[in-house]
Order: sequence, then C-alpha cells, then structure tokens
Amino acid sequence: MSTLSNTPYASLEVGQTATFDKTVEERDIQLFAAMSGDRNPVHLDADYAAGTRFKERIAHGMFSGALISAAVACTIPGPGTIYLGQSIRFVRPVKIGDTLSVHLEILEKLPKNKVRIATNVFNQDGQQVVEGEAEVLAPRKAETVELKNLPPISFG
Repeated sequence: MSTLSNTPYASLEVGQTATFDKTVEERDIQLFAAMSGDRNPVHLDADYAAGTRFKERIAHGMFSGALISAAVACTIPGPGTIYLGQSIRFVRPVKIGDTLSVHLEILEKLPKNKVRIATNVFNQDGQQVVEGEAEVLAPRKAETVELKNLPPISFG
C-alpha cells in the first residue's frame, strides 16, 4: 500500500509549488459522466461533437476541476485539507488523450489555518486550459496516511 504525507499550515510557505499530472482517458470520460450525470453529447458522442466548434469530443470542464481537488488533496497541503472555495475559468478545451498538469502555488496564508492557492492547469503543449484560485483549510498537524485500494469498476 502506498502512502501520502501532508504539509501542515505552519510549514506552508508563500511561493511553495506542487504539480499533479493525469492523462485524460476514454474511461475517465465515461466514469465522470456516470458519476456526475453530465451526459452532454459533446463529451460522449463523436458524431455530435464533430458538428460543434470543437470538432471532436472534449472532456467535461469539471473533470479538470476534479483534478485540481486531487492535486490539493494529494500534494499541498495534502491529506486533511478541507476545501472552502474555488474560482475556475475554462480557457481552452481538454481533449481525450491530453496530459494535464495541475500547478499549485501558495499565494497567501490567512488567519485560522486558511490558505489561498493558485490552481492552474496546462496541457502537454504547455497551453493553459484552466485558471483558478482555491481557498482551503490546511491541516494543523503533519501526518502520513495509507491510501486505500480502489475497488474494480466495470461497465454493464
């Protein structure tokens, strides 16, 4: 089993950065549609998507938002972090096969363990696809947690 460690509020520094990478796969789009209920054909139907301004299927915008959440939970501050808010702007579409890199940067330490974090996402060509900012409640104490295995998922 693998583990994750956090960075507690007292150890966070303005300017501190972290990245989190993920390649967008067909399975991700299917699972996100099933989980969220967002079955917009621009995400799921190649013929429909061909007639749109994108000319091909694109990932759900909030899939990128979910990756930002994963980056905050798994890098800085890490396990024990509580999301308080997120601003997000979708700059360009994300396509199946894109490799996304979430870039986090600590912008400000606020009172009561709150932290402002820049949350920007770039594709494999270095093009920004999402810009945003999060406010989180950072953990008070350092800890290392064991990651649980995910159950197998099948499509019926």
